[in-house]
Amino acid sequence: MSQLPFIAVEGPIGVGKTSLSNKLAAHFNLHLLKEIVEENPFLGKFYDDIEEWSFQTEMFFLCNRFKQLEDIDKKFLSQERAVIADYHISKNMIFAKRTLQEGQFNKYAQIYDILTSDMPKPNMMIYLDASLDTLLTRIQMRGREVEKNIQPSYLEQLSQDYNTFMDVFERENPDIPVLRINGDHIDFMKYKDDLDYIIQLVEDHLQKGEVTV
Repeated sequence: MSQLPFIAVEGPIGVGKTSLSNKLAAHFNLHLLKEIVEENPFLGKFYDDIEEWSFQTEMFFLCNRFKQLEDIDKKFLSQERAVIADYHISKNMIFAKRTLQEGQFNKYAQIYDILTSDMPKPNMMIYLDASLDTLLTRIQMRGREVEKNIQPSYLEQLSQDYNTFMDVFERENPDIPVLRINGDHIDFMKYKDDLDYIIQLVEDHLQKGEVTV
């Protein structure tokens, strides 16, 4: 049975999630849900001292994403309006596992489970990945003040965490298509053919009847 598209674009910091989400939203006439990043008042401090500011940072993201998804469910999905998001709610656990101490993580996980138990979850995932060099270059190019102190070692660990998570996600969610895109080989911002390739991948899955616009 087909269902309304709720597409998530995921991948490590700097890989181009928001840029691709914007382009796909325009092409498929989807409502765009963008995560709050620079508005997080703890983020700059977090990159300066991860251990000190991780819990505050992760809780801010979790609460804001919960509110966003609650609004999306009421105003769009329940009204039969398709959505694309530049994040998947489960990214919270990727970051929390990497940054929180065990006691903090256990508390965080309990709150996460409560908040997300009845939240809408995407039924298609686009996973963007890229090498550390590519990620660092793109982060530098976009010039976000809060990201200027990101350590390469943290970014590399995060990329590994994402790959591990996506492998588990695909095994545990065989009914949710995951489209994997290698950002080292495909530059959809620079080359129209690369963007057209991604669009065709999405269209192919839509036409299979997995999800319908």
